[in-house]
Amino acid sequence: MTDGARLAVDIGGTFTDVVLEHGGGLDQLKLLTTPEAPEVAVLEGVRTILQRTGVAAGEVTLAIHGTTLATNALIERKGARTALVTTDGFRDSIEIAYEHRFEQYDLYMERPEPLVARDWRFTVPERIAADGSVLLDLDEQALGSLAAELQDIGVEAVAVCFLHSYVNAAHEQRAGEILTQALPGVSITLSAQVCPEIREYDRMSTACANAYVQPMMAGYLNRLQDGLRTGGVTCPLLLMMSSGGVTTVDTAATLPIRLVESGPAGGAILARDIARENDLDSVLSFDMGGTTAKITLIDDFTPHIARSFEVARMYRFLKGSGLPLRIPVIDMVEIGAGGGSIADVDAMQRIHVGPESAGAVPGPACYGNGGTAPTVTDADTVLGRIDPGRFAGGQVTLDLERAAAAVAADIGDPLAVETNIAAAGVSEIVDEHMANAARVHAIENGKDMVGRSLVAFGGAAPLHAARLADKLGIDTVVVPQGAGVGSAIGFLRAQISYEVVRTRYMDLREFDADAVNDIYATMRAEAEAVVRLGAPNEPLVETRGAFMRYRGQGHEIMVPVPGRTFEANDGAALTEWFEAAYQALFSRTIPNLGVEVLTWTLSLATDRTGTESARQPQAAHRPEPEGQRRLFDPASGDWVEAAVYSRADLRPGAKVPGPAMIIEDETTTLVTNGFAATVNPLGQIIMTREGRGL
Repeated sequence: MTDGARLAVDIGGTFTDVVLEHGGGLDQLKLLTTPEAPEVAVLEGVRTILQRTGVAAGEVTLAIHGTTLATNALIERKGARTALVTTDGFRDSIEIAYEHRFEQYDLYMERPEPLVARDWRFTVPERIAADGSVLLDLDEQALGSLAAELQDIGVEAVAVCFLHSYVNAAHEQRAGEILTQALPGVSITLSAQVCPEIREYDRMSTACANAYVQPMMAGYLNRLQDGLRTGGVTCPLLLMMSSGGVTTVDTAATLPIRLVESGPAGGAILARDIARENDLDSVLSFDMGGTTAKITLIDDFTPHIARSFEVARMYRFLKGSGLPLRIPVIDMVEIGAGGGSIADVDAMQRIHVGPESAGAVPGPACYGNGGTAPTVTDADTVLGRIDPGRFAGGQVTLDLERAAAAVAADIGDPLAVETNIAAAGVSEIVDEHMANAARVHAIENGKDMVGRSLVAFGGAAPLHAARLADKLGIDTVVVPQGAGVGSAIGFLRAQISYEVVRTRYMDLREFDADAVNDIYATMRAEAEAVVRLGAPNEPLVETRGAFMRYRGQGHEIMVPVPGRTFEANDGAALTEWFEAAYQALFSRTIPNLGVEVLTWTLSLATDRTGTESARQPQAAHRPEPEGQRRLFDPASGDWVEAAVYSRADLRPGAKVPGPAMIIEDETTTLVTNGFAATVNPLGQIIMTREGRGL
């Protein structure tokens, strides 16, 4: 995107990762997140890495940032005091939701509470029909009186969601003008701006969520920008979006809901490029950090993209138990299975891991910061998989005795087993959780694990990748350079992009080419206005899609469509493209049913061409280990000797048989005795199966 030194920063629940790209190389730093003031860790990390590398702040030409702050605010209900203004008679739509039970047989089923309580939901007279015609004008006098009431109760944000505003936003836009004038300093979110799509509940939920996090995110971004400028970093700051592209601070502050999965999206971008570099057309991206594990399917060098996402699920894997968000997002499954995930024994004497996390504060017991509950990191430390003196580049010294005591007290003693066995049980349970999540995710997308390769990154993923591969029947594991800060590195590989969506119903038997061309022209102009702020002169790539279904169906599938001017007879072509996509997903089509389009999408991104290849042959050699380390082998119930290597000392062509540990500042790759590792020309570790074992 630009020359010169470039910064990438990823804030996670446990660690903040900082990466500096300069002089053709990468320097990286991992430090504990500061939850109460996240910008503190970011600014400290930037200062530290610039001093360590000797790069002047003024030499940084671009900074890219991803964060889970918006997600955490929604999960923890720590957002702004938010009001909802909607059409008369629809005050409770956000609570009625889909009118179905997502868990049919659970008598004590809990629904997620709306972000806006009923007392803070208000209505005004107005009505627009489904075709966009005005049935009842907006009552501006009633809205003015309501604005005074909102000011009296001290709202910090307002979401405006009128019926059918996705097809005619005039009433919402006028309401936004009135409320902005009457409520200075209050954030106003219009549903037609955030989610101009059909389905009232989803649009209302998305608008409320955006309003709920907007003051917090805008304040954070302003403090971060000011802190960077004070430190001499005056370059543009761009934000990673959930869709895998990056955008400007102004757009991110207006639509912070598009950042909810920004950190994990960076990891998926990294895995996409690793797949392309190694010519792997079927990949499972595995990102395991301190708080969560994220799993993404990547086929034909493209991550799966979804139009909806749920946060704050009441039930871990159960669709419908969370708050729906209609945003472009890389389709992934995220579970509470990170290094900081807490383990315990339940009433049935079973080991239970996550989703609760020890986070950065107090952290796992081995951090020595006051945490006493055993975590996955404590278990890995007990098993010998982590060198206590080299964890996080030596910034955190792990206390083996504290780790062992925590595992023994909460796991070993209740089960009457040795501490080593208890730690192995914790590791095995968390690995099985991740494997099960991957299987379910693949099935939901009509895919399987046959022939896939695993790309592992994040601070904890290389430790667990070989065992996860065993469980999924995967024979090849790739651990990229800088795996411990993989998502931040992915930020540097992302394109500046923006996606626009419009709901415009069309029966393909009555295809209107002029209307479709007008829709795409309008969306192109809107997207280009955003992308050109960060990439004023770069060539752009346009990607189009349409969400289509058979008549009578309740949901749509995404169908790619070409970026060209449509003609009158293209209704038949769209039908063929839909049926091909439907066949691929469901292994069948439905004859004699009409096809209709509900929603049109357009994505505009900077062009990204040229990929290095890792397929160049290298002379194999066996490096000498720098030492030995004892690892506990759950299969035999005994300790084994593993060779220890420093990743920095391994040249392309190096072959390392298991069991072995390859240590770097931000993570450790565990090569089990079922695998052998080689280093490819790009410095990536490739683990391939040689047998079965540890």
